[in-house]
Amino acid sequence: MRFPVVWSDAIASKLAPTRGLRDVPYAGRRKSNLWERACSRRGRWPQLTFNALLVMSLSACTVGPDFQKPEATPISEWAKPAQTTASQVVSETLNERWWDVFNDAKLSALSRRALTDNLDLQLAGSRLQQSRAVRQVTTADRYPNTAFTGSYGRERNSGKGLLDPSGLNGGSAFNLWDAGFSASWEMDFWGRVHRETEAADATLEVVENDRRGVLLSVLAETAQDYIQLRGVQNTRGVTEQNLEVARHSLKLSQLRLGEGVATDLDVAEAAAQVAAIESRLPALEQRQAQLINALSLLMGLPPQALAAELSTDAPVPQTPSQVAIGLPSELAERRPDIRQAEARLHAATASIGVAKGDFYPRITLSGNIASQATQLSNFGSWGSRAFGIGPQLSLPLFDGGRLRGVLQLREAQQQEAAIAYQQTVLRAWHEIDDQLTAYNASQLRRDSLAEAVHQNRIALQAAQQQYSEGAVDFVNVLTVQSALLATQEQWVESSTGVSLAAVGLYKALGGGWQSVYPLTAKR
Repeated sequence: MRFPVVWSDAIASKLAPTRGLRDVPYAGRRKSNLWERACSRRGRWPQLTFNALLVMSLSACTVGPDFQKPEATPISEWAKPAQTTASQVVSETLNERWWDVFNDAKLSALSRRALTDNLDLQLAGSRLQQSRAVRQVTTADRYPNTAFTGSYGRERNSGKGLLDPSGLNGGSAFNLWDAGFSASWEMDFWGRVHRETEAADATLEVVENDRRGVLLSVLAETAQDYIQLRGVQNTRGVTEQNLEVARHSLKLSQLRLGEGVATDLDVAEAAAQVAAIESRLPALEQRQAQLINALSLLMGLPPQALAAELSTDAPVPQTPSQVAIGLPSELAERRPDIRQAEARLHAATASIGVAKGDFYPRITLSGNIASQATQLSNFGSWGSRAFGIGPQLSLPLFDGGRLRGVLQLREAQQQEAAIAYQQTVLRAWHEIDDQLTAYNASQLRRDSLAEAVHQNRIALQAAQQQYSEGAVDFVNVLTVQSALLATQEQWVESSTGVSLAAVGLYKALGGGWQSVYPLTAKR
């Protein structure tokens, strides 16, 4: 409901100080005060000015809790590996362009293309533009709302009606010219609009960090797909090498069969070994095509658009001897999901102030000035003027508990956001610790498999030599060759796994978006 604000001496006595408006003598007359002058017939404009200044002076009050940035207790230091590995993590400044540390020109080029061409990033950018527009709509209440209106009409009123303002008693039609200017402004008496703006800013920060998280995921997925592609190509190279060895063994067994030294069983086993190794190649070709398609999709390209560019074999990108991962205390400022959880908590806290502000009166200053005339020659003259100005007050009286329910909802949402923030930080520490362990373990596994490959090669050469001399059966050659192929594939897989673990570590640390998107996005 709305009702006008009525000022009286009683109200003025409570608002004015002891030695202030009520105690200022008026020269040459009986004791009076400025408030009586403001309330006089000729003092209405000073009264309105005083009212406006009074409301503005009180508008600094802001209801609801002030947001306090949560303090996430970081771990004292990163987990240290039990065994020393070739590549060590160090607590130095994290390289923001971490994809360049692999020293692979093709990977760096693909990462740059993903930053500009990836459709997920474009979608995230579109969502950010929408959020900025929503913020602009929300924060518009901070400013006065003004409008200009104008109209012309050829009218005729009823002579039998209740009112004919034209004075013609419905006898004839007349022209009506009307133009005016209106303005209204809700005074943020309790800070409700301020809290709405604060919540809108925090919501915009949520969307900004969502885009940063998408960027981080796209960069990590690009690097992971590229590294896996090179791993598949290296595995195919190892398989083809072993296929040549198997074919050589088949020829050797066929020659020995012709000399009467070998048996049909030896030839059949050698031929089966060749066929078994050849059967691995189609699956590797399929996997290569899938990874090229995945990279093409990340670049916003059609299937196999990068086939000519990426089909040529290349080594798996290797990690440097030292991997800088920054300090534990920097994590909360770097990971987009932590920053996003903090922004959600900020928005939920500000929403409590909005809900509390709805309990208090809303005061709106409004005014209009217009010119209205039935003759164009009189339009704009002093006599055609019309105006109105004054405050409006709206105070909720009974709403069936709706406002209290909204407040309870906002408080519960803030509690949920606080718990979600703690969970996000805790999950981040676990993820980083897991990635550090995986990076160390993958290196140890790779080094052990490298030794196994070396020993299997020696064993295969010895078995082939002994078979050609007739000292051992061909089954010994097949057994050693199968073991060599298996360990070589495992070594390539583990070497690929080291680089993938490094990418996972960089992603867990939240690095990469800082060099592309600034900390403070455009409002």
